[in-house]
Amino acid sequence: MKNNKLNYINRFCKDMKKYWKAYLLVLPVIIYFILFHFKPLYGIIIAFKDYRPTRGIWESPWTDNFGLKYFLEFFKSYYFLRLLRNTLRISLSCLVFGWPAPIILALLLNELKSEKFKKITQTVSYLPHFISTVIICGMVNLFVSKNGFITQFLNLFGYPEQSLLSDPNMFVPIYVISNIWAACGWGTIIYLAALSGIDGELYDAAKIDGANRWKQTLHVTLPGISGTIIIMFLLRMGSIMSIGHEKIMLLYNPGIYETADVISTYVYRSGIENFQYSYSTAVGIFNNVINFIIVTIFNKISKKVTEVGLW
Repeated sequence: MKNNKLNYINRFCKDMKKYWKAYLLVLPVIIYFILFHFKPLYGIIIAFKDYRPTRGIWESPWTDNFGLKYFLEFFKSYYFLRLLRNTLRISLSCLVFGWPAPIILALLLNELKSEKFKKITQTVSYLPHFISTVIICGMVNLFVSKNGFITQFLNLFGYPEQSLLSDPNMFVPIYVISNIWAACGWGTIIYLAALSGIDGELYDAAKIDGANRWKQTLHVTLPGISGTIIIMFLLRMGSIMSIGHEKIMLLYNPGIYETADVISTYVYRSGIENFQYSYSTAVGIFNNVINFIIVTIFNKISKKVTEVGLW
């Protein structure tokens, strides 16, 4: 065992000496992750303590129930089921409608014959990615306001003359559609890269066998990018419980908390606005643990069924 460790260390040292420039390029990334991702993990201890900023982390006392006081408090709270329901509803809606959107757009772009038109379409579809969330939410608020053109259009079909964001049932569709618009174009990049790696001879063989464009897509294109699709799906499942609080907080209001309030916004309000640091940390840990369990389960299923996985 010791010899294996020494051999591994020797090989690593030789490799570092030979490719020191490559390791030097990676060094800033490693430092970034250590400082901003691994070092802050020390702070999760406050979820198991009655944290007081004046006393510090170690001087703050441990909570009751073996340090699980705030976890149990969250599970028993009135908001638990509502937050869980809203988070899953929005995430699954984004998954069902948003995840296939970049794939479909990439397939459509791949079928375009005119390179000039293809580049223009790609550029236009990428643009929303570079618009800040604040501006996007401002545009959405403007479009669905009482006098917005979307609201005015729906008024023609009998919808009440009111802001769409004042209707709890309209929040999820508005969030999902705006999310697709903002992220769909940028998401096609990785699929277009995967499409460019498919051997052209496979299409020629399919044509000889009499396959039309639709059958070529089903039997050549989709199998050719299936590995990429599965990996992106697994990454999406790893964040199924994580919805950014910024966009939701810019769109929602107290009148639609019933359908718009999610775990991330609740953590923000509890920790930043109400100064419940230990409680909000406990809720955040619960959220991340569920994400880890989900991605682990789906990764194992994927490995067994398709032999493709994250690890």
